[in-house]
This record gives sequence, C-alpha cells and structure tokens, in this order.
Amino acid sequence: MTLNVLILCTHNSARSVLSEGMLNHWAQLLGKDVRAFSAGSAPSGRINPRALEALQAAGMDTEGYRSKSWDEFTGDSAPQMHIVITVCDSAAAEQCPYWPGSPVKVHWGYPDPSNAPETGKAAAFELTRQAIGYRMLQLLALPLADLGQAELQAALTRISSN
Repeated sequence: MTLNVLILCTHNSARSVLSEGMLNHWAQLLGKDVRAFSAGSAPSGRINPRALEALQAAGMDTEGYRSKSWDEFTGDSAPQMHIVITVCDSAAAEQCPYWPGSPVKVHWGYPDPSNAPETGKAAAFELTRQAIGYRMLQLLALPLADLGQAELQAALTRISSN
C-alpha cells in the first residue's frame, strides 16, 4: 500500500512544492512506496520559478507541477493521506493550515526563501531545498510499514528537531 504524504503551506508556491519534489525524488531513487502531494490553504495559483529552478538543478523533472488548493485532497476520490506535514513558518506570522482527520501530523517549519533579498534568492531556495531534502531522507529511512501511528508520530516529531 502506498503511503501518501500531504505537505501543506499557505500559498503552495515554494516550500511545499520543494517538499513534494524532494520526497517523490528520494522515494523513487530509494524504491520506497511513498507518494507526496503538496497544496496550500490559500494557493497563489503559481509556483515560484526559483523553486522549480532549485528542483531542476538537483536533476528533477518539474513538468506538470502546479499550485494546488488543499480542496483537491478532501473529496471522496482523493487519495487517503497517512501523513500531513505543514512547512509554513510561524515566525513570519503565517497562518499554518490545519488538516482535520486522523493522519499523523507534524510541523516542519522553514523560513520562506521568497523573502530573501533578490541577490540571495537563488541560494535561499537551494538551501531550503537541501534542508527539506535532508528531512525527507530521514522520513524515508524510517521502517514505515512497521510503525503504528503513535510510533510514526514520535519519529516524525524527532525528525523535526534535526
């Protein structure tokens, strides 16, 4: 059974997109049956081009990436989510989306690289991609099929401190 992970942010234009790309990339390379999706509570309708550039520079095909509303994942035909990760940054006074229901939930906040000075934006996006990629590797290193919800919750919370 595929483990579905929904990564939420406010605008679904940068951090959540980087997270979706990195988790799917690592899962494919490592042969893990994990599928990431990203969405926003107030999607911007576009993906930040620098997020796509950072993913492409890491060797990922970003064809078909788009900014999505979390509404796409609430209907009867939507895949069941097993893990929901929020990646917004409360220090930036962003309202993190809340996902109802019983999936395992964790917050892995990252500063918005879009807020970096223009001269440092590319580096900010790359550093954010790397930080997100590291946590996604940690997630994929877990014995996901063997963990109950409480154990998975504890493991993901531990990862949030790394």
